[in-house]
Amino acid sequence: MRITSNQTILLVEDSNEDFEATIRAFKKSQLHNPVFRCENGDQALDYLFSRGLYADKDKYPAPGIVLLDLNIPGTNGRDILKAAKSDPETRRIPIIVLTTSEDKMDILHCYDDGANSYIHKPVNLSSFMEAIERLRDYWFEVVV
Repeated sequence: MRITSNQTILLVEDSNEDFEATIRAFKKSQLHNPVFRCENGDQALDYLFSRGLYADKDKYPAPGIVLLDLNIPGTNGRDILKAAKSDPETRRIPIIVLTTSEDKMDILHCYDDGANSYIHKPVNLSSFMEAIERLRDYWFEVVV
């Protein structure tokens, strides 16, 4: 099922700079989906499983896609990925690991745990913008 323009993007990102760069890249790529940010792993798990502050599914709808940084405070991205992909309610949500790690073991473990894609987050802003455009083209235009 293609991700539609009204579906929420859950962005799990602790860095304010990376969050702002991602939002700018979304705007430049004409990606107008609602974006909800979780700054740590515990918030992300609560959001994904509609717990605590995020129990109201009308206010916090299930995301159409998750962009997940691995190295975040609290529960790390790897554990979020494992939890989401092992639960029948959340396992079909595409999870794109978007991180600075190029460690081959991180890549292998993420795919083993069910990541739908693994994208190395470019340090250069123009390369980052291009990566987000490719992500948009693939996940919002091509994939069914």
